[in-house]
Amino acid sequence: MILQALLNLVPFFLICGSLAGLPETSAQGTAASPILDAQTDAFINKILADWKSPGGVGVALVKKNDQGQWVNIETKGYGRATASGKAVTENTTFNIGSNSKLFTVAATSLLINNQTLSPRLNWDSKISSVISNFNVTDPVTLKEATLLDLMTHRTGYPRHEFSYRYSDDVPAVINKMHSWRQSYEFRDVWQYNNNMYTLLSYLPPTLLSGKPFARYVKENIFDPLNMTATTYSYQLANSNGQRADGMARKGIDYYKDPFAGTPAAAKYWSSQTGGEDGSVLSGAGGVISSAVDMAKWLQTLLLDGVHPTTNQTVIPPGALQKAASALSIETTQPNFPEESLIAYGAAQVQITYRGHLIIEHPGFVRGFNTQVSRLPNDGLGVAVLTNDNEHGKSTSQIIKYYLMDRALGLEPIDWSGRLMAQKSVPPTRATPRPANATLPSANFTSLAGVYNNAGYGQFELCLISPPNPSASTPCQAMASNISSILPNAIRPGIPTLVGAIDSPWLSHFRIEHFNQDLFNVSLLISTAQNDTTEPYWTYNDRSQSDNGAIAELDAQGSQIGLGMAGIWYGLWEPNVPPATPKPKGNTVRERAEVYWDKIN
Repeated sequence: MILQALLNLVPFFLICGSLAGLPETSAQGTAASPILDAQTDAFINKILADWKSPGGVGVALVKKNDQGQWVNIETKGYGRATASGKAVTENTTFNIGSNSKLFTVAATSLLINNQTLSPRLNWDSKISSVISNFNVTDPVTLKEATLLDLMTHRTGYPRHEFSYRYSDDVPAVINKMHSWRQSYEFRDVWQYNNNMYTLLSYLPPTLLSGKPFARYVKENIFDPLNMTATTYSYQLANSNGQRADGMARKGIDYYKDPFAGTPAAAKYWSSQTGGEDGSVLSGAGGVISSAVDMAKWLQTLLLDGVHPTTNQTVIPPGALQKAASALSIETTQPNFPEESLIAYGAAQVQITYRGHLIIEHPGFVRGFNTQVSRLPNDGLGVAVLTNDNEHGKSTSQIIKYYLMDRALGLEPIDWSGRLMAQKSVPPTRATPRPANATLPSANFTSLAGVYNNAGYGQFELCLISPPNPSASTPCQAMASNISSILPNAIRPGIPTLVGAIDSPWLSHFRIEHFNQDLFNVSLLISTAQNDTTEPYWTYNDRSQSDNGAIAELDAQGSQIGLGMAGIWYGLWEPNVPPATPKPKGNTVRERAEVYWDKIN
């Protein structure tokens, strides 16, 4: 196998000093036996091999003794950092995804602690009193939502993940919120929403005369903690040769082998945005960091915001405790006997594991999965950064628990076997299109054109199959290049429309006719690769499985609309059902999570 050959050629781990980066002036005790030793090296390398990972892992572990002295500060890299085969080191930088959110909470706590602001800010400040252009469809949320409501995902609004574009700035996203559909009542349930952290990232520019959020975090958190590799800028991260590629399994078949595929770089989530001023992605998931810097961050978190070397207070006292407070219930039952329910705070969850309290958060963006965890009662912190798109969430969990078990002296649990059994269950097969499918109530040519939704913007839908002789110039160009930019994405015999969009989560909508006025929707990503015979590959094409995303045609005379549902309220993941049910109603508009009007 190609993958196995690469594994044999690439050095699969790079070992740094087991007490890497111990500060000279910190409270340092006698060094404990390293946890990232040969035994751990063998374990992590085996996990990467067993899960056929196309990428690698950066790991940080810190531990204090009972006297508060640091006895373990360890960082290491394992596996493949890039598509070219470069090895991960402790200095390799990964996008940490939603583990960025705690920096947003910390930045907000600094504003709350800022005595020069007038009026003063607090955790219960109403967002409408701080950001004047904040507006949403629910009057209760508009009037009552506080900073803490945004942080704890209890606004009643679902993800609406595909509404923002690379070309948007934060005010543009705030304006789009005016039109988003609410899925639950205010404070009714926990419902993850990245966009509320985008809204929080607008606090520094609003309150500090236009100060960019990313600059504010850098100057007040990254720089004081000497987190020199940590940044919101893709360009800066890319300039020193340490950045990892997000790695995916090209050609993965969840029905034959859900772990196999050709290692290929996924389109980098932040590649079209950047600069140290940050972007629309910064507040929710824009941080790029390394294992070395995560060790510094873990120390700071375990010291409740105090710099581990200088004893300077970087995060205001009590802010991290506030963030870790159980304010919402994320899960209704434990996943495993050793785990408790997950209680959500502000970008932090509380969970007990084998009787030990863990405060942590996962992170995911395309190509990357991370876990940053601390056990405050045990003085232990663990960060696992992966660049494995499909299964990095599982492997980071496995490695996290293995390191915790070793550090706590607990009998290990076969987490790999447990999670691999879960991931081996194939997703539900897509229902085949009927051989005698009934045509929609409007002809396919009339469906081509420009569509608009005030909360999502515009895109042009092009009829690719059957050919459209009256297509616009952009659609003609797309049709002529479709086999190159989206290889194998157009299935023979199925009428198909495609729309290009500059989203961090997709590059194209694919809308395939199913039966009557019902269409199947896929979110595809045209991904460049260094291959002259095949310059692009189609990422996220799950034609075989049912991801539940549909579009309904709504043709009322000359007025045409498309009501879409099944994925706009939440991201799709194999074997994981959406957290929020589809809307119900008697009309297409009522049943739609997002309704698009054809305007041209």
